[in-house]
Amino acid sequence: MPDPLETFDPTSYVALGDSFTEGLNDPGPDGRFAGWADRLAGMLAARRPDGGFQYANLAVRGRLLDQITAEQVPEVRRIRPDLVTFCAGGNDILRPGSDPDEVAERFESAVLQLRESAGTVLVCTGFDTRTVPVLRHLRGKIATYNGHMRAIADRNGCAVADLWSLRSVHDRRAWSEDRLHLSPEGHQRVALLAARSLGLPVDEDPEAPWPDRPEPTPAEQRRENLQWARAYLIPWVGRRLRGESSGDNVEAKRPELQPL
Repeated sequence: MPDPLETFDPTSYVALGDSFTEGLNDPGPDGRFAGWADRLAGMLAARRPDGGFQYANLAVRGRLLDQITAEQVPEVRRIRPDLVTFCAGGNDILRPGSDPDEVAERFESAVLQLRESAGTVLVCTGFDTRTVPVLRHLRGKIATYNGHMRAIADRNGCAVADLWSLRSVHDRRAWSEDRLHLSPEGHQRVALLAARSLGLPVDEDPEAPWPDRPEPTPAEQRRENLQWARAYLIPWVGRRLRGESSGDNVEAKRPELQPL
């Protein structure tokens, strides 16, 4: 049997999803957000020093699963890349009254379409939210959805980046100030995990210990939580109640395959 490290050598990669894959809040050198998918693309491009690697990122912040399926999945049928990463459904799961079983059914329908048009499909589970204020109450729904993600991947021959098991992102430094999107270092650790999930050798450990630092006191933690709720949580909830999306009038940052 051939060694997967020798046989997996994609020349094209398309990333699908929402703000997680678009790369909020990881500023890139060109003024746009970079993120884990851009970082993964850089790792893949480095394996082809001849410059024969192309990358597209169709992810747009705020997108729900059906929007991603309608807007982004058809582009994969047109482009037919060697690799697709498909991370979607998180915004659906966060909605009140959402059913993770039903969302997973729609997710698998999209996966079936992608498997017809892409050489390799990688899916991501959701993060473990046990340490996140408010979102910790949705942990059971996320765990149920994650179970479906792993089963869907197994049935359809997809790779899985298991974000639930990534313990390093339980550190506050893995997240930006809004606590909803990763920090640059958090994006780097996800990119390393994704590369490993594809069977690629990586020089860094996504679970590498963080540098020591003093732990905040309970009073400091309460004060930080209150400041976060005022600055980020309340506006986020308000937008959702009004049916608004952070992705309104936002277009994909890299809508076509381009050399990297």
